[in-house]
Amino acid sequence: MLSVFNNDLIAYSAIFLVSILSSYAFSIGLVPRLKKFGFVGKDMHKAHHPEVAEMGGISIVVGFSAGILLAIMLSTFNGLTFNIVFVLAGLLTIQTLAFIGILDDILDVPQWAKAFIPLLSAVPLIAVKAAGSTAMVLPFIGAVDFGIFYVLLLLPVGVAVASNLTNMLAGFNGIEAGMGTVIFGCMAIIAWAHGSPEMLVLFVPMLGALLGFLPKNWCPASVFPGDVGTLTIGAVLATGVIIGNLESAGALILSLYVLDFLIKLPNRFPKTFVGLKYGELVAPKGRPRGLIDLILKLGGGGMKETKLVLVMMGLQLLVGAGVILLFVHV
Repeated sequence: MLSVFNNDLIAYSAIFLVSILSSYAFSIGLVPRLKKFGFVGKDMHKAHHPEVAEMGGISIVVGFSAGILLAIMLSTFNGLTFNIVFVLAGLLTIQTLAFIGILDDILDVPQWAKAFIPLLSAVPLIAVKAAGSTAMVLPFIGAVDFGIFYVLLLLPVGVAVASNLTNMLAGFNGIEAGMGTVIFGCMAIIAWAHGSPEMLVLFVPMLGALLGFLPKNWCPASVFPGDVGTLTIGAVLATGVIIGNLESAGALILSLYVLDFLIKLPNRFPKTFVGLKYGELVAPKGRPRGLIDLILKLGGGGMKETKLVLVMMGLQLLVGAGVILLFVHV
């Protein structure tokens, strides 16, 4: 038993390291090429709004995919055990959403399409889950079987909602990758505790890919993740918790994103760029237009961008710790 544990630990450590190195190495070569071909955006939270490379999330996808490929190799040659059909179905869903993100970064896909198309991307997951469990594990209640309602409605809507939520809370150097790192670190702990290798095979490489991308995305960023990055973060989370039957854990760990959505909803989802005063970010006057506005107002004044991102990561860590307490029983 100890030998199996040690072998798995070594395997997941290798997957983690390969994902970090692949993502980081690819981002180094990607940034100048994105700029060369004009895939740039303005950093609205810096003086003079410098141009920064867009679509850096491609390196996240590359690092994640490298980790998955290594996991499949280890499954074939080194005895790492997981349901490869579930993982490949999940990978197809994730790669479809990543492709949608690339199209959106290039062509600016209409908002209605970004809400609808992710529903279709869930078809591979629907296919494998229809032949498997249709139950969801709810805290304090246990497993609840939703039957066909789960397969045809809850599953595709979950993928669409998660990917769009992570796409909305963005726009500050390091916030997407930083909060994503905390999310997947916490979810990997839950996956390990629940003995779900399929979740681990998805979450460990995603954690590594985000950490590999973060140095280039940290303030002052030389690259933004773009929609390809933010949609992929939500897609991996949704896919993992669906495969692992821990959808409620995935929903709870997105609490900050849900709060951001609820604040933006009555404001009709405005662009939430904030002001810059004496090198600090300040929320505009009036009611908060999103969670970032609320945090800045509660902070009582201006806040450096790095501090804001660290505050958001800290809040996400608190949420993640709460979810771990709910779902991990020592």
